Amino acid sequence: MYNLSHFKEPDEQVVVEFMKQHPFAMLIGNADGRSVATQVPLMIEEREGKLYLLGHVTRKQDHHLVFEKNAEALVIFTGAHAYVSATWYENPQNVSTWNYSSVHARGQLRFLDEQGLADALRKLSLHYEHNNVHSATTFDNLPEDYTARLMKAIVGFEIEVTSLEHVFKLSQNRDEKSYHHIIDHLKAEGGEAAEVAKVMEERKDKVFKK
Repeated sequence: MYNLSHFKEPDEQVVVEFMKQHPFAMLIGNADGRSVATQVPLMIEEREGKLYLLGHVTRKQDHHLVFEKNAEALVIFTGAHAYVSATWYENPQNVSTWNYSSVHARGQLRFLDEQGLADALRKLSLHYEHNNVHSATTFDNLPEDYTARLMKAIVGFEIEVTSLEHVFKLSQNRDEKSYHHIIDHLKAEGGEAAEVAKVMEERKDKVFKK
C-alpha cells in the first residue's frame, strides 16, 4: 500500500465509516506458501475502543482450511475507483493516474463456536435487512430445521483488528483548478467515476483549507 501523507485521512473514525460503507471485503489468508482470497460480507463492530470484523465462510473450503493453519488475516475494503486523464490537469504534460480508496485491516482470525455463529448470523441478517425484525429472512425468522442445516455448512469467524492502513488517493496532490476539472470530468462520465467525483467534492474543503 502507498504510504504518502497527502493520501491519508487523519481521523481514524472516517476510515472506520468507510469500512462500514463498503462491507463486502476481500478476506486473504496464507498457509504452506499458498494464498487464498474470498469476497465476504462483514459486520464491522466497535467495542471498548477496539475494532472487530464479523463474518462467516463455507466450511472445509480453502479459506476455512488455510485459517485453521494460520490465523493471520488481511482484509481489504475497496470503494469506487476511476481513471483520471492527465489531459484534465491545468498542465497536461504529466502522467495519467487512477483515483481510488482502499483500507487494509490485519488481525488474528478466530473461529466461533456454534452459539457464536448463531449470534453472528443473527447480527448480520438483521443488519443487512435494515433492522427489520419482521423480515422473513432474518436468522430468528427462518425455520429451525433450515438454520440447523445451514450452520453445519458454514463456520463463523471474528477478527480483532490489530493494524489498520488506508490510502484515499483522490487527487489531493493536484492544484485546486485541476482538482475541480477532474471532478467535472468524472461527473460527466457517470457511474463509478461519478461516485469518485462525489467523494472528492465532499473532501475538497479538507484538501484546500481556506
